[in-house]
Amino acid sequence: MKLYYSNTSPYVRKVMVVAYERGLIDRIETLPASATPVSHNGTLAAVNPLGKVPALVLEDGTALYDSPVIAEYLDALDGAPVLLPASGPRRWAALRQQAAADGLLDAAILIRYERALRPVEKQWEAWVDGQMLKIRQTLDGLEHEAAGFAPEPTIGTITIACALAYLDFRFAEEGWRTTRPGLAAFYDGFAARASMVATAPPAS
Repeated sequence: MKLYYSNTSPYVRKVMVVAYERGLIDRIETLPASATPVSHNGTLAAVNPLGKVPALVLEDGTALYDSPVIAEYLDALDGAPVLLPASGPRRWAALRQQAAADGLLDAAILIRYERALRPVEKQWEAWVDGQMLKIRQTLDGLEHEAAGFAPEPTIGTITIACALAYLDFRFAEEGWRTTRPGLAAFYDGFAARASMVATAPPAS
């Protein structure tokens, strides 16, 4: 399998953590692919017409995207542990947690693009503030349920951990831990897992 990736993308990191947790990392060839909303990567677009990473090309040439689809595909391959419970309340909890953390990341990426790509004189601070409100509200919601997170990794807690790591990476000034001790304790434990250590982004 070939994975088109960026080593700073939290969505890519989620997929890589899944691959490590399921013992599949040695079956994946990683291919760097950079693109932004204002740049074009023809090679990446030929695989994913949205021009976004991650994109996974299977042995038969089939392309899969985006991160929830790729993660579910990897989890469906033979082996253990299963990261997406097959049914029942645990499945819906994991999927809801994934959706919440992916939504948090969507808001964070939009802020990142606004600040890094848009000319300063055209940046819209009220819009940035609206995205940051989504991030803070989601963090508060996750704090309320952190004590009940599944003890073993699921697609939900993996996505949450990758989202929190991205906030540390790009939004350190936010200080998300200050009023969220349960979430901080969860992250401190999860961040020590070999899969998270192996997929950490570069220092800058």
